[in-house]
Amino acid sequence: MVSAPEAGIFAALREAAGDDWRDYVEHPFVRGLGDGTLPEGAFRHYLVQDYLFLIQFARAYGLAAYKADTLAEIRAASDGLKALVEVEMDLHRTYCAGWGLEEAALEGADADGATLAYTSYVLERGLAGDLLDLRVALAPCVVGYGEIGARLAADPATRTDGNPYASWIEMYAGTEYQAFMRAEVEALDSLAARRGRSARFEALAVTFRTATRLEAAFWQAGLDAA
Repeated sequence: MVSAPEAGIFAALREAAGDDWRDYVEHPFVRGLGDGTLPEGAFRHYLVQDYLFLIQFARAYGLAAYKADTLAEIRAASDGLKALVEVEMDLHRTYCAGWGLEEAALEGADADGATLAYTSYVLERGLAGDLLDLRVALAPCVVGYGEIGARLAADPATRTDGNPYASWIEMYAGTEYQAFMRAEVEALDSLAARRGRSARFEALAVTFRTATRLEAAFWQAGLDAA
């Protein structure tokens, strides 16, 4: 049985995930981003699938509003949905265009097995559970990308000059995303305190660990497609 350590809920979940978290944030795909050796085909595949994932991510924010118990929670979900649809999606399309991936190619692509597995799992957790279940399932993506960006930026082995993925690293290591990540961690802590964290920790840890493994599989799908 997994017991909740005396730490913030995200830190406790990450600790409980153990090697699965390490395998995600230190995946060969991530290391390839850092040293610039990731095959470009793997990155293009990732960009297309990430666009399709973001569409499902938007649906998850809509579900979060439905699952909310308070007006503050509804507003937070609404703000997240608006930022994702009106800002993040546009930024992603612009970034993809720089890699030769126009909007028509993104819209016409099919989701691969890894994308379907993770997005389906997130939505299922939200539908079957409550807002905390949903946010925990999303946390490896939302917070994990911030940790990965910060780790790569701080790693002496990360190549900065001539690295085609330097802008990706800068985006997730940057001030804006790091602030967003910290806000998500704080919101998760607050939500967990209101929704009975201690009594539910074992089940939440299973959700978090499963989502973490699915995120790692998302990286692996990019490598396999190269």
